[in-house]
Formats: sequence, structure tokens, C-alpha cells
Amino acid sequence: MTDLPLLPVTIDDVEAAAKLLDGVIERTPIEASRALGRMTGGEVFFKCENLQRAGSFKVRGAYVRMARLSEEERARGVVAASAGNHAQGVAVAAARLGIHARIYMPLGVALPKLAATRGHGAEVVLHGHNVDEALAEAQRFADETGAVFVHPFDNVDIIAGQGTIGLELLEQVPHLDTVLMGVGGGGLLAGVAVALRNRARELGREIRIIGVQAENAAAYPPSLAADALVPLTKVSTMADGIAVGRPGQLPFSIIRELVDDVVTVSEDSLARALIFLLERSKMVVEPAGAVGVAALLDGRIENPGTTAVVLSGGNIDPMLMLKVIQRGLAAAGRYLTVRMLLDDRPGSLAAISRIIAESDANVTGVDHTRVGGSISMGDVAITINMETKGAEHCEQVLNNLRAQGFQPMVLEG
Repeated sequence: MTDLPLLPVTIDDVEAAAKLLDGVIERTPIEASRALGRMTGGEVFFKCENLQRAGSFKVRGAYVRMARLSEEERARGVVAASAGNHAQGVAVAAARLGIHARIYMPLGVALPKLAATRGHGAEVVLHGHNVDEALAEAQRFADETGAVFVHPFDNVDIIAGQGTIGLELLEQVPHLDTVLMGVGGGGLLAGVAVALRNRARELGREIRIIGVQAENAAAYPPSLAADALVPLTKVSTMADGIAVGRPGQLPFSIIRELVDDVVTVSEDSLARALIFLLERSKMVVEPAGAVGVAALLDGRIENPGTTAVVLSGGNIDPMLMLKVIQRGLAAAGRYLTVRMLLDDRPGSLAAISRIIAESDANVTGVDHTRVGGSISMGDVAITINMETKGAEHCEQVLNNLRAQGFQPMVLEG
């Protein structure tokens, strides 16, 4: 096997990080997924970082970064910016190490994440309308005050800390063929790749390492193709934990050398993956943590063999979960919303209800309105939400409505 290239983070760095984290973090469990294994034709395991302290892998890198600060640096305190997981990881590490942490979070951040970060003892400042604006303010504060800026992914200690997951994976599942995980800035993927590539080389075998991004926040595929950082002009995804428009320079330099591929998944695929994890594995996972499962469900990974998927976090806002569940059910053909224009006369709604009942669908909500730009005098607009049993059943319900002269329009999302 060829020698590995010289990189900014080495296996020695990851092993040293593991020693620092001993007794600090949870050694998260591995859970087998028989359902995914049947679909892929091999064994599938979940590395449950959603059960980690503070609900995600982020505490690993944050603690390693901050544990290596000098006494003088610790006295100045740390500053960070995040919409959720990195904030909580920094807050937990700071409390453990006795360091004051100031964390900038964007206005409108999910209340559970805000409350959790404050609950861990950090000072939280709400600033800006997105993470980029919060990051800029955090950097300004660091420059002004001398506080140590703890970057979420573009730092060697952060990368080494995240890489400890790779060491645990091979100890827990020694016969791994493929490892999947989400990638935003790239700290997790880069660190795990360093650990796995070096360990696999020592064992004289190969392990495929694949990153997964949401297709509306996928900066790595174009950057890898250009062999240069290519920032996105727009990022829009429910997977806020990996909604990063520009790869980190350090992670990119590692990923382009050690990672086999970065694939993308759609928003509907993400929603289906979250439903799958809830129903089949009883796992609460945030969208960013479910992208690897989405890739497997979509058949994006050929011949995966024995596969580990890193469920990187479980910090999902209940309001987002409500929306995602509805979207996931709709994407799976188990939830259907239709809108119809009808003559405003008695009996129309009763006829529709009868057709739906005879089609064995279950109405969960009805909206009935006579006012709107597209509604003519004498008409009424009906929006009906119903539970269905899959794509074929949805089509059957629609065909039965059409056969009786109605014109249902399916509403997405």
C-alpha cells in the first residue's frame, strides 16, 4: 500500500486527542440496523453520536481545542458562533475546564438550542440573521478583546478531536468496509478519514470513506472537482448542522486526499430518513445526522458491504421535527394534501368525504374558504389533509376523485 500524504492532522494527533477525551465524553454505542441491512445486502451499523454529551460529536473537538489552551489564554476566555451543536459543545467543554465562554447565536435560533447552550453555563449573545453574521461578530469580539476564537471546523485540534470517532468505530466494528457521515465545513469527515485511513493501512486493508451533503448546501463536490474552495452563493436546507457555504481550508486539504467520494441527497430523502430512524430504529436524529441513512435509502452507495453510518447529532427543534415528519410522510406517500375548487352548494363536501372514505384514506384536516384571488363568486376552495398508505394508494384516491368529476391539485410540503 502506498504511503499516506503529509497532512496537517496525523494519526498521532487523533490518538493524543483520544487520551485527552478519556473520561470526558461518552463512548457512544453502535446499533445494528437489520432493516437497512436487508435493503443494502450487508450489515449496517449506526454510530450514535446523537447520544453524545450535549447531543452531538461537537464536544469532542471543542474540548480538545480548549484543553490545550495555556493558562493565560484560558483567563481571556473563549468566543464562538453557532446555531446549535458547536455552541453546546463549546459550552460543555468550557464548563468542564472552568473557562468563560461567550457564544454568538443568530436571531431566531431555535429556542431549545438557545436554552441548552445557556443551561450549560455559556454567555449567549444573539446577533445577526444567520451563522455567517454571528461568526463575523465573534471574530470581531476576539480581535477586540483577546478572547480565543474557537472555530467550528477549521482548526487542527478540532479535527483531531472529531477524528476520535474513527478510532472507536474500528474498535467496535473491526470488519468495516464503508463509513458514511454528513459533511458541512468538513471537520468531522476530515478527522475520521485520518483515523480510518491510517488504521486501515496498518491492517493492510481498505475502508471506503464517503461524505454526504444536502444537495442545496453541497459545497464539496464543486470544490473537489475544481481542486479549490468554491463557495456557494445560496444555502437552503433543513439540515442546519451542515448548512455551510464554504469548506474549511484545513478539512478540505485532508478530504481531497483521503476521502473516496462526497454524494448528495435531497430534502425529501432527508425527511424520509428521519421517519425511518424514528420508526425502525427508535432514534431521534437531526437532519444533518441522517444524511448517511438517506444516501443508503436512496441507493447512492454501490456494494457498501459492512457499513457504519455516523448519526452525528440529535438536537432537533420540535417545531422542525413536526414539519419534517409531515414532509417525510408525504414523500413516502403516507400523507396527502389536495386542494379543489367546487361549486358552493350543499352536499359537495359530503360527496368528497364519501369518495375518500370509500378509498380507505383517513381525513385529518379540512380547510373550507370562499375568499381568495383564484376563487370565483359561487365557488369554494377545499383543502383536505389525509393519511394514505403509499404512493399507489395516493394515486388511487386521486383517480377516484377525478372519476367523480373533481379536479384535485396535490399540494407539496
